[in-house]
Amino acid sequence: MTNANPFAQRSTLEYELPPFAQIKEEHYLPAFYEGCAEHLVEVQAILDTPGAATFENTIVALERSGQYLGRMMRVFYNKSSSDTNNALDAIEEEIAPKLAAHQDAISLNPVLFKRIRDLYDARESLGLNSEDAWLLERYYKDLIHEGAHLTEAQRERLKELNEELSSLETLFSKNVLADTNDLAVLVDTAEELDGLSENQIAAAKAAAKDRGHDDKWLIGMVNFTGNPVLDALTNRELRKKIMEDSKLKANRPNENDNKPVLLKMVKLRAERAKLFGKETHAEHVIAVQTAEHPDNVHAMLRKIAPAAVRNAKAEADDLKKSAGTDIESWDWGFYTEKVRLEKYNIDTTKMRPYFELERVLHDGVFFAANKLFGITFKERPDLVTYHPEARAFEVNNEDGTKVGLFIGDFYTRDSKRGGAWMNSLVNQNFLFDQLPVVVNNLNIPKPPAGKPTLLTFAETTTLFHEFGHAIHGFLSQVKYPRVSGTSVQRDFVEFPSQVNEMWILWPEVVENYARHHETGEKLPQEWIDSLDAASTFNEGHATTSYLAAATLDLAWHSLNVEEAAKVTDVEAFEAQAIKDYGLDFAPVPTRYRSTYFSHIFAGGYSSGYYGYIWSEVLDADTVDWFKENGGLLRANGEHFKNTLLGRGGSIDSMQMFRNFRGRDSKIEPLLKRRGLL
Repeated sequence: MTNANPFAQRSTLEYELPPFAQIKEEHYLPAFYEGCAEHLVEVQAILDTPGAATFENTIVALERSGQYLGRMMRVFYNKSSSDTNNALDAIEEEIAPKLAAHQDAISLNPVLFKRIRDLYDARESLGLNSEDAWLLERYYKDLIHEGAHLTEAQRERLKELNEELSSLETLFSKNVLADTNDLAVLVDTAEELDGLSENQIAAAKAAAKDRGHDDKWLIGMVNFTGNPVLDALTNRELRKKIMEDSKLKANRPNENDNKPVLLKMVKLRAERAKLFGKETHAEHVIAVQTAEHPDNVHAMLRKIAPAAVRNAKAEADDLKKSAGTDIESWDWGFYTEKVRLEKYNIDTTKMRPYFELERVLHDGVFFAANKLFGITFKERPDLVTYHPEARAFEVNNEDGTKVGLFIGDFYTRDSKRGGAWMNSLVNQNFLFDQLPVVVNNLNIPKPPAGKPTLLTFAETTTLFHEFGHAIHGFLSQVKYPRVSGTSVQRDFVEFPSQVNEMWILWPEVVENYARHHETGEKLPQEWIDSLDAASTFNEGHATTSYLAAATLDLAWHSLNVEEAAKVTDVEAFEAQAIKDYGLDFAPVPTRYRSTYFSHIFAGGYSSGYYGYIWSEVLDADTVDWFKENGGLLRANGEHFKNTLLGRGGSIDSMQMFRNFRGRDSKIEPLLKRRGLL
């Protein structure tokens, strides 16, 4: 092992920020292999400990192990998702199956499992506090879920499956990014972009120039079906091309075709579920989520689906009246804006000058967090991050004590995967006395130099949403890294981020940040009132599109081994799955088609995409609580932090919610919010 590798020791920089100025591509692979080797030595030392297993010499020792590897992996995967290149892609392809094998070497070790099982069986007599007891339970149940209890032959097959699936997930992600870039639409004249703002047209010009097309304009694809520009673009043929091309991502007969990749993944996941004694992958995954079983998920989704489609069809009738013709998927956003204007006097394109990135960030997102939690933000341009566009902000408490570091990486680039997400570079924990370093990545089109970054209302919502994940990360107050911050069940993790969206139009917040970037005038109150009045407008479309994707996820992962082997036509399968749920309505396509559904085939959400609306039940109920208790008050923030946000995954997720709300959740606030009552 070489100490010259910047990952070999804990960073000595403030907040243990990784030493990005020293980290080079050639450091990743040595750090990976050295980190794996060191981790295995540490685990073997636990197994060789004389005497009986104790919480300290087994569970705490496991929490202390693997630090070298963890430092490298957090930095690498943040970098490869936000700023990749061919070299990083090659590294990821190499390490993905090896990482799966390394994790299996530990989690499927029968000697380690016996030590933890012995502790778990004796847990009542160990005198553990509640956090320690929960950690022990998590280790034991997670090992069962990962297959530690299987026979030797089953464990060997499981290792093979995990390695192969890991490689396929990496390939899927690589194909999506490559084809998304390839499908960007080149436009010959600015006239074809009629309806777009001056800033949007300038950004398209700059994007084309970056690709070597100085005399053209480029509309980049996004990770979901459709494109935000469809809301304003008057050129119907161009709208059609953008929409239709968006549905082709990784779904063409070229080297980026993901159909054979995902078909193989579905088969392997079904086989793995059978090893675990489950009928399907969905049954295995959901067993450890708050939903507990796919039947519970379907019961909720089927309550919502008929009303969502009914509302979407009523919305389509309204749009048809405005358009004077049948509505196609590429028309929906355009005529939605027209009807929104007719019905509610809202023109969202005119709102962009009021949503300038710096004001939204400082006077909206940071302002709300300060009012609620008493934290402050100070930009630290002296701190070197992983990319020139990734900006570091120091987070402090009211008394000046340090909370952690927030890194915002807001702009889209060809090297960044689509969508928006939060990563942790350092997880808060008291075991190593570490403060959190969290990253938010967005994909906002970058304007030309000197021009302001004007956000759409949807992009403003995304900024607040992702910052909700960041808050969950840097308000964490737990002892152990394993349960830090967002380390909760998958169908619970979106809940805090969705709650943070409530502050976008909260009077005190919107008045503070929504100012015209040139004149400083406030966003007109009548526009805000209209947005509130129109809160359920177009929710039929939004809910139907989302539910189609959620049910598609469940359909793929509800196949048993025999059923998975029979599926050969991806497009026919997904069409039938959506139809079976009554969600087949052509003007409202699924938010993700299978070939670019990275959440479920490359992002850890397999059998879990339902979690957004499952979490929204908790979110809508929580928003009601804030409104009932006075809203943006420090006392409310402290209660939310102390009972829920600060607890990470250190206690049961639903118990955290009960501790916060004083009762179990109710679905009615969600149905009311989405206009589905």
